[in-house]
Amino acid sequence: MKLLIFLLLILFLAPVFPVSAQEQVIVPYTLADRDRAIRTEAKMEGLDAKMEVLEVKMDAKMGALESKMEVRFESVQKLIDMLSSMFFWGFGILIALFLLNFGFIIWDRRTALKPALDKADAADGKSTSLVLALRDYAQKHPDLANILKAHGLL
Repeated sequence: MKLLIFLLLILFLAPVFPVSAQEQVIVPYTLADRDRAIRTEAKMEGLDAKMEVLEVKMDAKMGALESKMEVRFESVQKLIDMLSSMFFWGFGILIALFLLNFGFIIWDRRTALKPALDKADAADGKSTSLVLALRDYAQKHPDLANILKAHGLL
């Protein structure tokens, strides 16, 4: 019975222990596969050569494009420089016109006020002489003196 239990135990535990036997992997590789691999390598080498030629062509086209772009950028830069100088001169002319306009306004005000100030000075002189004449006349007439005192002229 012990032997039977021992055998059953070994049978149940046998799948648990790793198998040390090596498995042989069989690769089905035929002459057709070898020929196909050779043709694929040849095509890949041809594609690599074509890619190198295309790379050289693309580099040449990119160089031409870069030179064209540089010419365009230079022309755009010249245009920007021209426009900025035009704006500079335009703003300068506008500022000069504004200053000229303000100068004209100040000159015109002085010119327009000059006759009015002359008339005011003349009227002030006449009123001063009129007050002096009334004071002289009030010395002989007391009722006029009272009126001038009431208005603060005497």
